[in-house]
Amino acid sequence: MAAKYDQIGINYNQTRKADPYIASKLYGFLQPTLEGKYLDIGCGTGNYTSALHQMGLDFTGVDPSLEMLSKAKASAGNIHWIQAAAEALPFENESFDGAIATLTTHHWRELENSFREIYRVLKTGGRFVIFTSTPQQMGGYWLGHYLPKMMQDSIQQMPSLERVGSDLTGSGFVISALEKYFIREGHEDLFLYAGKHMPSLYLDSRVRQGISSFSSLANQAEVEAGLKYLAEDIASGFVQHLINEWENDEGDYLFIVAEKLGH
Repeated sequence: MAAKYDQIGINYNQTRKADPYIASKLYGFLQPTLEGKYLDIGCGTGNYTSALHQMGLDFTGVDPSLEMLSKAKASAGNIHWIQAAAEALPFENESFDGAIATLTTHHWRELENSFREIYRVLKTGGRFVIFTSTPQQMGGYWLGHYLPKMMQDSIQQMPSLERVGSDLTGSGFVISALEKYFIREGHEDLFLYAGKHMPSLYLDSRVRQGISSFSSLANQAEVEAGLKYLAEDIASGFVQHLINEWENDEGDYLFIVAEKLGH
């Protein structure tokens, strides 16, 4: 996993900027205090770590990729950056008042062990906020029309909401909130479905490089063929009909809030 993101991380910050709305939602769900200490697990280049730090929070970013962390340190060196995996956090028990994990849990090798580690390092009353997508949600992405194999592979690596919920509660957490997230116009963090309303984004190789489904999972022949059809449908206007046809109320992504309530 670190090797994958060492490669993706080379130009990651060009397209994966913190979206202000998502950052504000993370802040709201975290319910932080200015005196608290917070953890961003799978922080990547630290875009959301930095965004929340700029809101006045004391944050530590953790990621297994040195390439990602080198970018993080270059942009915000006054934050604590630690190379580590979610399954083995190098912190004492009850070191943090809260934690976030944005679009990263599907890359963790051992989900329940990771949740147990996060539970361990959080203080009683601490909140753990996850931003992710579910297989059911991803099955409703219109990208599946053009890139069915890539989307199938992407869906297969996503843990179900049932599994996430079971592993969280099995680790001691209590789930206190679930909130669907729908992609908005003008999205600033160009992750997988950020082009929902602007399909031409997927024709930009820089955007695709920052999305692991394209840069690591996709078959190049399928991508070339799929993008050719997408470009034709953008030119003809048919893509808008397709987007409308795939519209659903499942949400595109999901916020999950879990709390360590103690015994």
